[in-house]
Amino acid sequence: MSLRNAIVGILDFENWVQLSSTEIAKELQIHRQHISRAMKVLEEKEIILRGPKIGRSYAFMLNPEFGWKGKVKNLDDYRKQKEDEENQRKNQERYKENLKSAQLSKEDQLIMAIKEKKVDIEKFYQLMTKDQKTDNNSE
Repeated sequence: MSLRNAIVGILDFENWVQLSSTEIAKELQIHRQHISRAMKVLEEKEIILRGPKIGRSYAFMLNPEFGWKGKVKNLDDYRKQKEDEENQRKNQERYKENLKSAQLSKEDQLIMAIKEKKVDIEKFYQLMTKDQKTDNNSE
């Protein structure tokens, strides 16, 4: 039996596993070192997620993208929370970019916008030539 299947079998409500690697090793009759190594691999692959430390060991949660034990409403709440966290992270990145842009000169901001293809160069050129013609006519 694989460790992943064993973990799914002992899931508490809402995917939490609150057993130490020693307890899991005893249950599966496998050396604790093998369990620890396998848990590390599952965590690196984000199949399981590390939770809070309870006593001397951590609680683990099966990634809800792989399975869920509990009410669907709770899964929807979990996914909404993760989506909100991702949106908040993106907003913080945009804020940092905007702060960085505000510190740039107008010319640097324009160059950056052109490089990022946020400016239609043809329309920009038309505006510039139009402004130059207006400036020349006013002299």
